[in-house]
Amino acid sequence: MENKQASNAWRILILLFLANLFNFFDRAIPAVVAEPIRKEWGLSDVQLGLVFSAFTIVYAVAGLPLGRLADTGSRRHIMGWGLAAWSAFTGATGAAWNYASFFAMRLLVGVGEASYAPAATSMIGDLFPANKRSRAMGIFMLGLPIGLVLAFFTIGAMVKAFGSWRAPFFIAMVPGLLLAVFIFFVREPARGAAESTRVAGHRVERPLRAILRIPTMWPLIIAGVTLNMAAYAANSFLVPLIQRYFQLPLQTAAVATGVIVGVSGLVGLTVGGSVADKMHQINERARLIYGAASMFGAAALTWFALKAGVGEFTAFVALFALGWLLQYNFYTSVYPALQDVIEPRLRATAMAVLFAALYVLGGSLGPLVVGSLSDHGAQAAMAAAGASQMTDHFKGIGLHNAMVLVPVALLITGLALLAATRTFAADAAAMRRGLQGADAPPEPVAATTIAPSTTART
Repeated sequence: MENKQASNAWRILILLFLANLFNFFDRAIPAVVAEPIRKEWGLSDVQLGLVFSAFTIVYAVAGLPLGRLADTGSRRHIMGWGLAAWSAFTGATGAAWNYASFFAMRLLVGVGEASYAPAATSMIGDLFPANKRSRAMGIFMLGLPIGLVLAFFTIGAMVKAFGSWRAPFFIAMVPGLLLAVFIFFVREPARGAAESTRVAGHRVERPLRAILRIPTMWPLIIAGVTLNMAAYAANSFLVPLIQRYFQLPLQTAAVATGVIVGVSGLVGLTVGGSVADKMHQINERARLIYGAASMFGAAALTWFALKAGVGEFTAFVALFALGWLLQYNFYTSVYPALQDVIEPRLRATAMAVLFAALYVLGGSLGPLVVGSLSDHGAQAAMAAAGASQMTDHFKGIGLHNAMVLVPVALLITGLALLAATRTFAADAAAMRRGLQGADAPPEPVAATTIAPSTTART
């Protein structure tokens, strides 16, 4: 069976990218408007962190059954209904009347968003062959930084224009619902259509056991956990940090955060994806080595950024943004590596397993740990100053000190990726041998075509 790329691969990839963009745009709104929400309902940083943490736990847990369903059912239906659901509940979040209702709506958004990434990455694996997957995954993951850029650059202006932190939630709902309609018209590629060998047609017995028996999965899971601790801590608290520590208004803080976590990704994912594919062609382990080196660089740069003083805001933004640019190479090295060691019938499930660990142990803990350290640090700063009343100045000091979690977590991520290189080549070879031993004929190549002219073309 010839290793090939589907004829409609790029058209579908663009649609998947757009949906991923709204995934991260909707996810970022609470981080941008965290300060006005905190002040309206008198919340602590722990309570803010708990919202982000609970969202990620629900996202991870719901992703397991939805990921397995994506390996056995219709991926377009899972993605379409998921996008419609998370968009609707994003709009409903704007109508929240207290902390508890806001909390509940964010959990429902998490369930909807959990449907998307496992199904989408599985489909990309069937659209593009192994030597082009880093670039394809990089373009798909551009939805993350572009979504964050749009969120951090526009949400502050929305709040200012409408005079309410609720407006962005209502506005974000509309394009998501429209895009969900187009997802339903995608004609799926066959499982394993981009592989050079056949894929068995029967289901895999004990899929979770089969995935977790692959040695490379474990260091990749550890790397993902620590990466997400850093990423979710930064995404959740950079805007409040800039407002409190550097004493800047919300709109300025949001735009600066957009540069740090968004603009950096435009370079990191486009250039990083191409470099990772070239590295893979030289040596199949080199892609993960490249990812590990990037994490070490990111840890060093974010560490030095946090050493910047109150009057060194430009240096803080420049150093943190450069570090975050390197951080994005996690996605262009790890996601394709996962596809290389997992057979096509298990890829969505494997991604859901990875995400469960990433978000339960990483994404949920990052904001919660930083929030707890921040509150403790603020109390310590107030006590050291001999003050009797908590102010935003002390809260800024506490949060600034707590953000040291970011470079430490990135350092551990790099070490875990280095560990993954030890078993990767053997696991990738085992996956290829498993496909060669498949006893069922491949699914028809015609399944990679798009819907006929009687439906919307994608």
